[in-house]
Amino acid sequence: MPPMPPVVKYLLLINVGLFFLDQLLGHALTRWFALWPIGPGFLPYQVVTYAFLHGSLGHLFFNMLGLWMFGAELERLWGEPRFIRFYAASVLSAALVQLIVTWLLGSIYPTVGASGGLFGLLLAYGMMFPHRTIMPLIPPIPMKARTFVILYGSLELLLGVTGTAQGVAHFAHLGGMLGGFLMIRYWRGQSPFRGRRR
Repeated sequence: MPPMPPVVKYLLLINVGLFFLDQLLGHALTRWFALWPIGPGFLPYQVVTYAFLHGSLGHLFFNMLGLWMFGAELERLWGEPRFIRFYAASVLSAALVQLIVTWLLGSIYPTVGASGGLFGLLLAYGMMFPHRTIMPLIPPIPMKARTFVILYGSLELLLGVTGTAQGVAHFAHLGGMLGGFLMIRYWRGQSPFRGRRR
């Protein structure tokens, strides 16, 4: 197994450390740094800080597993600066979509978790390695990376539209995928952005 690249390693350490610190402080970090809907509790820095907090040990475990599975190889492919920019774009776009959705629905609940960034990485993995066979935990069936991304994205859209699995920010996940997709298109100099490929 190749060594874990530095950005993914630091993201893992920060997320795990902040989770246990938040537990020790009685969720004080969540009160201040979660992404609250636009209103009295919302502060601009929350569009970044929410991605480093998690609601449960299971939430943390699966997000960090996905970050390691998909993020490590993408960081080795792209290098540290590009990986950081991509992950940040996914986190920010997930936050923007979630703020719009919570405003439209009148939600009063905060959002936490690296899932938006993770779903951006998942989409990128499917675009960079579309024919690579992966074995997801759920369902434990071998499939092409591209197929996995399409199925997962479709499932998130279905669950979000139908309101199934309350307490899960499905549209934030889709927002992370959207941000990742637009970033890759921009790097390739393709529509909807114009420009040279870097």
